[in-house]
Amino acid sequence: MDIAPIFKTLRRHKVIVWLLALEIALTCAIVCNGVFLIAQRLHRMDMPSGVAENALVLVQQAPIKPPADRYARAQADMASLRQIPGALAVGISNQVPFGGSSSNANVRLEPTQQQPTLNAGMYSGENLVQAFGLRVVAGRSFRSDEYVTADIVLEGLKTGSYKGFPAPVMVSRALAERLWPSQSALGKLFYLSPRASFRVIGVVDGLARANAYNPATAQDSMIVPLRWGADKDQVYVIRTRPQDRQRVIAAAVAALKGVDPARVITHVHTFDEVRNDFFKDDRAMAGILVSVIVALLLVTALGIVGLASFWVAQRRKQIGIRRALGATRRDILRYFQTENFLIVSFGIVAGMVLAYGLSLLLMAHYELPRLPLSYLPIGAVALWAIGQLAVLGPAMRAAAVPPVVATRSV
Repeated sequence: MDIAPIFKTLRRHKVIVWLLALEIALTCAIVCNGVFLIAQRLHRMDMPSGVAENALVLVQQAPIKPPADRYARAQADMASLRQIPGALAVGISNQVPFGGSSSNANVRLEPTQQQPTLNAGMYSGENLVQAFGLRVVAGRSFRSDEYVTADIVLEGLKTGSYKGFPAPVMVSRALAERLWPSQSALGKLFYLSPRASFRVIGVVDGLARANAYNPATAQDSMIVPLRWGADKDQVYVIRTRPQDRQRVIAAAVAALKGVDPARVITHVHTFDEVRNDFFKDDRAMAGILVSVIVALLLVTALGIVGLASFWVAQRRKQIGIRRALGATRRDILRYFQTENFLIVSFGIVAGMVLAYGLSLLLMAHYELPRLPLSYLPIGAVALWAIGQLAVLGPAMRAAAVPPVVATRSV
């Protein structure tokens, strides 16, 4: 098809053409970045935790004044929970993956290092490897004699009297690879302070941080063998079979009440619920972005339909003349589709440039990653498809007008 007449026609309607092309450009820029942001959110929501997600029950109690025998009380609580039918493993932890409230530490490879090498999530508690269902890929887990009560360590660090360093520690595979690339982490030392040194005795396949907001560092975690007492900051972790979780939840509350009838249980939930709550904002943001993209594409499609319908009405005489000279319905249909394709293409080219500029703006102000160029064709294909579908109705109406009726209509 000769497109010279189409360009000639478009030049006579410059304002309308430029307005529609601008609308398409803005839509293209927003769609490309919106799809990329949705993909980022979905990728984050799919982040692995490293734990047996569909098998965990978590129990937390209300704030109470820590009793003097809180360590013995914690042991009694866990002994009671282990008696529950279906409880495969029981532990106590200072935090859980995706729990939000987190304990973190700055890691140094040398005791006198001024700036930390990185920051990592620090899990502490008892029997966490078994209770979380972690997979040990190198080394071993903690022995029972390696656990130390937290009060002894904290007081010893203040006074310099604690002699238990270097203490044993387990690290995630991601943390080991970041600290010692292409090396075995077993036996390696790192420091949380000049006095507090740790020697790696085991590596777990994965363990997400409680505050896993950044996917790049979400798996940087360690486990230290600190034994905590029973208080509000600790979480009892029970691993069971997925089908037994609800029964174990009821039994866990009854077991803890049996140890201390006066205690108040504030949170009893499955790990699935913890994960869903942590990523609820990501789901909401993805939903909002989908709604915005759909609305923009709908408005753009309506704009194309409106312009095409207006031009069909304005050109009924020209259409009739072309039909009388032998143009087929297919020729008329192809004319309008080609015309629309050119307008949409102008907008898409400008939209791709605008999309990349918008991505740089988002990078500067919101610390988002750069828009991959592979996302630009997504917006282009979507707008080309919508443009052709939107113009199809008006073009078919134009092609269906009989020559005689068209020539008499003016």
